Amino acid sequence: MNGNLGGSVKALVFDVFGTVVDWRGSIIREVEGLSRAKGIAIDAARFADDWRAGYQPAMQRVRSGELPWTRIDDLHRMILDGLLVKHAVSGLSEAEKVELNRAWHRLDPWPDAVQGLTRLKRRFIIGTLSNGNVGLLVNMAKRAGLPWDVVLSAELAHHYKPDPEAYRMPPDLLGLAPAEVMLVAAHPNDLAAAARQGLKTGFVLRPLEHGPNRKPPDTTGHHFDVTAGDFNELAERLGA
Repeated sequence: MNGNLGGSVKALVFDVFGTVVDWRGSIIREVEGLSRAKGIAIDAARFADDWRAGYQPAMQRVRSGELPWTRIDDLHRMILDGLLVKHAVSGLSEAEKVELNRAWHRLDPWPDAVQGLTRLKRRFIIGTLSNGNVGLLVNMAKRAGLPWDVVLSAELAHHYKPDPEAYRMPPDLLGLAPAEVMLVAAHPNDLAAAARQGLKTGFVLRPLEHGPNRKPPDTTGHHFDVTAGDFNELAERLGA
């Protein structure tokens, strides 16, 4: 592909959870650490999966107007409070619950992420386009060494992806045409929603996002402007 596309695109914005960072492995690590420290038996993998499973329904409550605008940190805490009951986890202080909720600020990048982003940064503006709130994304980037030029969040638009307003925000704030911005994501539906707003799309496969025993996402019927196995391959395909 991709030389011509690389010339027309000026900025790459990235989905973060699952695309840039390994949310599942990181949350399992955090929950296992808490389990050891407190002497509590917790199925860490199931806990992580259940926490993430509450993510879309919680955002839908905001999209539908059932909840006013509520940032992801606070939605994560609402989900967590229910999970602690579901998993029969008791004896945590408020400070310990706050610290556990901030596990989402401490997610580890995929092994190729920092190197690939650093390569892409030499040629393109690179930034986030995440449902995560700004503080979460900044803390994550600082800890993980993610070299963003800009941190853009659904929080700035007060609309969660896949609302159209979330995808219109990066071109507007960067002073670019939609076709000069590419969303990079591991989630076909996210990319399809971006394409409907005129953004270019880059699909990066993250087969382990949901664990080793889950099938990769179904891309049947989807078109992406570029497809890559990781960020280094994406950099090669875009001439970075």
